[in-house]
Amino acid sequence: MFSTKRLVSYAVLFMALLVVIAACAAPAAPAPAPAATAAPQAAAQKTYKDMTLCYPQLGAESDWRTANTASIKETAAKLGIKQLVFSDAQQKQENQISAMRACIQQGVDVIALPPVVEDGWEAVLTEAKNAKIPVIIVDRSVSADPSLYAAHIGSDMALEGKRAAAEMNKLLNNQGAILELSGTTGSGAAVGRAKGFREDLNSNIKILDSQTGNFTRAEAKPVMEAFLKKYKPGTDFQGIFIHNDDMGIGAIEALKAAGVKPGEIKIVSVDGTRGGFQAMIDGWFQADVECNPLLGPQVFEMALKLMNGQPVDKNVLTNETVYYPDKAQELLPTRQY
Repeated sequence: MFSTKRLVSYAVLFMALLVVIAACAAPAAPAPAPAATAAPQAAAQKTYKDMTLCYPQLGAESDWRTANTASIKETAAKLGIKQLVFSDAQQKQENQISAMRACIQQGVDVIALPPVVEDGWEAVLTEAKNAKIPVIIVDRSVSADPSLYAAHIGSDMALEGKRAAAEMNKLLNNQGAILELSGTTGSGAAVGRAKGFREDLNSNIKILDSQTGNFTRAEAKPVMEAFLKKYKPGTDFQGIFIHNDDMGIGAIEALKAAGVKPGEIKIVSVDGTRGGFQAMIDGWFQADVECNPLLGPQVFEMALKLMNGQPVDKNVLTNETVYYPDKAQELLPTRQY
């Protein structure tokens, strides 16, 4: 028989065993919840008030260029951008490149470049790309690798040339001879307009001579004077294709001095400036192919998208048309440039 003392010992042991079994069967206490982490915040969208834009303007050679400069400056003021770094390169590429390098050093947000010529931009565009500063090519074109710049905003210069050729074909009934006053040698505007014009000009119309007037009235006048010493108006040539209105106005001065009357020579110009409209009203221009300089709103809109990492179209063309003398008087008061 068990002794009372031994029974008590067994009872105590049995009770301890029950406690252990109960503890093992109990559910584990829930692990403490991990500390809450903040959701990643989306980067704040930049606004025009954050923007510093560099605009190394190529010059002030024409009414078109003056209007382009005004559009950029007025749009910048209207939008309230932080800073517009503007310069005038006086039609010298080296001045534009120096201005761009200064802007890269400053750390601007976007560079908008209206290039004076097509070639020679690879080095500075590469510098801008390495600095992560997007470049918008404005108005004229460049021959550099398209991967070096973000986009181009402007006109289809070859299309302008084709439109001018179509007008000349009609004016001369697809036969005759013409002179050409070309723009700045090597510029996208001069290259494109000449190419498009030649592609669509009737084969029975001969380009008798072509010389540059560098897009200016002052340089176009003596070129036209030299033409008139070499070729007889009406006999040797019946028309003139002029790459911009300012050169057209310079040419008109030479034609007047030589005794040529309005309409005796058929003139097709490019731009659609107020001066060009007046030349149509006065009977000198028979057609004016539009090239719109008011690019400020498009430039700044694209620049803001680039600052915020948004996609943009690689090539943005402006909507343009052809103007004629019969509507020139009516439309002149509405022209902004």
